[in-house]
Amino acid sequence: MTKAQIVGWAHSPFGKSELEDTEQLMASVATPAMEHAGIDMNDLDGIFVGVMNNGFSKQDFQGALVAMGNEKLAHVPATRLENACATGSAALYSAMDFIESGRGRIALVVGAEKMTAMPTSEVGDILLGASYRKEEANVEGGFAGLFGRIAQAYFQRYGDHSEELAMIAAKNHANGALNPYAHMRKDFGFDFCNTVSEKNPYVAGPLRRTDCSLISDGAAAIVLADEETAASLQRAIGFRGRRHVNDILALSRRDVLAFEGARRAWAGALSDAELGINDLSFVETHDCFTIAEMIEYEAMGLAKPGEGHRVIREGITAKGGKLPVNPSGGLKSKGHPIGATGVSMHVMAAMQLAGEAGDIQVPNAELAGVFNMGGAAVANYVSIMERVK
Repeated sequence: MTKAQIVGWAHSPFGKSELEDTEQLMASVATPAMEHAGIDMNDLDGIFVGVMNNGFSKQDFQGALVAMGNEKLAHVPATRLENACATGSAALYSAMDFIESGRGRIALVVGAEKMTAMPTSEVGDILLGASYRKEEANVEGGFAGLFGRIAQAYFQRYGDHSEELAMIAAKNHANGALNPYAHMRKDFGFDFCNTVSEKNPYVAGPLRRTDCSLISDGAAAIVLADEETAASLQRAIGFRGRRHVNDILALSRRDVLAFEGARRAWAGALSDAELGINDLSFVETHDCFTIAEMIEYEAMGLAKPGEGHRVIREGITAKGGKLPVNPSGGLKSKGHPIGATGVSMHVMAAMQLAGEAGDIQVPNAELAGVFNMGGAAVANYVSIMERVK
């Protein structure tokens, strides 16, 4: 069985985009990604699109919109995937399965979301589509409210770790300040992130504004090829292991602090790769809220349950630490256009491994871990990546 490898990519700036919809956003990255890979459009076998939508736009049938930006793609099979905040990774993994099953040699993956055109209150309600509405639709504060409840439960069980959440926010903003694609390119510092103020109020206690990811527009694209094709191209990033593990949707039916699906995905991917967490050069993880990143430290095996705060306190995940986490700035600083996020995280990892990450480059990056999740750790994707060429 052939393995799918990343051979090219493109990434739009994240933030409030002048591009009016996902059609334009996807067009801004699809052709540049193919050019970066050095592959002609006529050689493309499949297109895999990640857009959550769920009400951000009345225009759906998003898979067909890629060809609207480039009519050379009109007859290429295109499929749209959706898996909440892990929509981009769902599209990527489906494209990899397409190649590894032998159905095609080259695939284009495009993830995008246009979020800022909607009022904030409506955005919150749309995002609750990634929760179990029968029980969670009336949570005050929307999805931030759900993670506020998770933070409250964590503090009740393990103690108040608001300071460590602020340290995570400050780390990611410092990293994102150097990322030209990031929505918020500003180093706020620990004191600002740790202080409740008019500019940094509680959003869903105990989470402050700096503990929450940004509402963003953006797109990212990846070109995949089989091993034989990749060997003839300029670059190739391979996957040592990858796993997708789900958990039950309703928070009432599981221990929300265990992130069991995430833990299983990490353990499985690392086992496939025959590696341990400390073998990795860096990790891009899903910090939709700072409490998520702290619990993810535990899920990936950096700390025992309840001890994730020690990881940030000891500087392990700092840019110069033993295992840098979110050198891109993460969702916290880079932004979180839902459908684009999973693709973006893999682009950031590929850039690092190819030595093309510029000011955010992690020195001597050889092995990457990527964790992207949909909902509150419901759809969990872990990729272990390395440079092949």
